[in-house]
Amino acid sequence: MANIEHQTYVYIGLAGEGDNIGPGGMYRWADGDEEWVSITRGLPASPQVRALLVHPHDPQIVYAGTQRGVYRSNDRGDRWEALGMPRIGTDVWSLAFHPQNPSVIYAGCDPCAVYRSEDEGQHWRQMDTRNVVFPHITTYMPPLGKRVIGLAADPSNPLDMYAAIEVGGLLASRDGGESWEQALDGPYVRNNTLDLHGVQVSAAAPGTVFIITQVAMFRSRNRGSYWEHIQVEEMFPGGSYCRGLLVDPGDPRTIYLAAGAGGGGAPRGTQEAGALFRSRDTGETWQRLDLGETPPSRMFQVAVDAAAPGRVYCCDRDGRVYGSHDDGATWAKSQAPGEMSRSLHVYPMACG
Repeated sequence: MANIEHQTYVYIGLAGEGDNIGPGGMYRWADGDEEWVSITRGLPASPQVRALLVHPHDPQIVYAGTQRGVYRSNDRGDRWEALGMPRIGTDVWSLAFHPQNPSVIYAGCDPCAVYRSEDEGQHWRQMDTRNVVFPHITTYMPPLGKRVIGLAADPSNPLDMYAAIEVGGLLASRDGGESWEQALDGPYVRNNTLDLHGVQVSAAAPGTVFIITQVAMFRSRNRGSYWEHIQVEEMFPGGSYCRGLLVDPGDPRTIYLAAGAGGGGAPRGTQEAGALFRSRDTGETWQRLDLGETPPSRMFQVAVDAAAPGRVYCCDRDGRVYGSHDDGATWAKSQAPGEMSRSLHVYPMACG
């Protein structure tokens, strides 16, 4: 899979959650090589890496969200330095660049908080979430932390931003992240459609917001005012466990969904499996991609190399990484190292 003109580096982060915090870790793989390399020099002890960003213009620069704030590397992860963010009580779960200015970075935390840096991560300021309320059905059951598991801005109007909350709905900001309010509420009898795992906005559909939940994907064509259920293949009765969502950086009409069977949304006894879906028409229709096998655990993340069109990667919860150099026509597999379990698994994935 090597390419002498451009070599893609793939990054994954390991972490646990709740009372099941394991050793954590972070690994890098140069596509075409045999071995994964541990890259934790400078990160906190037992790093819980749950968010990753590769700079869109300089792939040497990588950001990592950890249990002690945001860290930055200028050499593809060989060395890390802590950035000027509070390192106590800032368990970072999501990172996002401003769509027009990568010097502006957003970080989402657990418990619910959003920070913004305007100088490439050197200094951070906490945004206003005082008006945030959560749908009642999500407030009387664990988890109560309301972590910000995904962040996205509308490329056509960066003042419109969205934050996906795990077991807490969707927050919206209309002032570039300065202040936030709840965007989902109503009469719910179950919380699985409020258990968000990701949010994306495509430049090909201004004002259209995509969210993935524990059991389904939804789309709003009017900035979150009304929602429709997007039909993708159901991997268990009632839906699919949706975990990763990504708009292709090279083609905003193309969207990837990492999903699977099993997990909290599936009936007891549902056999775990993973799948990668793709839409070429901004979410109107979806195709399940043939990875050469059915991953035996849920697909968690998708990454696309913006500098090398056609290079697509995905990984399941247990560190099986699938890579394609031909826009998903054929795939090769690599197994990331690490002691995987239900309490310690792959959270983020990035490449560049």
